[in-house]
Amino acid sequence: MKPRIGIVTISDRASSGVYEDLGGPAIRDTLRAYLATPWEERYHVIPDEQPVIEATLRALCDEEGCCLVLTTGGTGPSPRDVTPEATRAVCPRILDGFGERMRAVSLQYVPTAILSRQMAGLRGSSLVVNLPGRPKSIRECLDAVFPAIPYCIELAGGPILETDPAVIKAFRPAR
Repeated sequence: MKPRIGIVTISDRASSGVYEDLGGPAIRDTLRAYLATPWEERYHVIPDEQPVIEATLRALCDEEGCCLVLTTGGTGPSPRDVTPEATRAVCPRILDGFGERMRAVSLQYVPTAILSRQMAGLRGSSLVVNLPGRPKSIRECLDAVFPAIPYCIELAGGPILETDPAVIKAFRPAR
């Protein structure tokens, strides 16, 4: 069975059809470039509602069996930005280094990166990573943290994901 990866765009406007989702397709395109392992996508566009975000994350991890769930949107300081709160509510194990690394990289491009609340956590053997909303920022952040993602998933009991080393090299310690 192919590993499953969830892609979730969290946006009131995109979920209501006010504008086209650009974040989800940016994640998809990046994963297609990175991964040599064939994978199945589970894609959702949902509103900035914490109960909906929590239910979607739970379903992707527990019912759909996604080893990786990447979200985009809802990580800023506005009152409707509740993605980190939802992630924290469903992930008993938070991996602080992901958010630290993404903010450090983003600060090289924009001073407002300090306002970002990206984070990551584990729900069972599923890794959930909150990414920013802009496609350019999504790629910058994934370039920074993805080398650690396949090994993290393996350590959590998930499947082995191989990357295309010509695009991005996954880190695995020497055995």
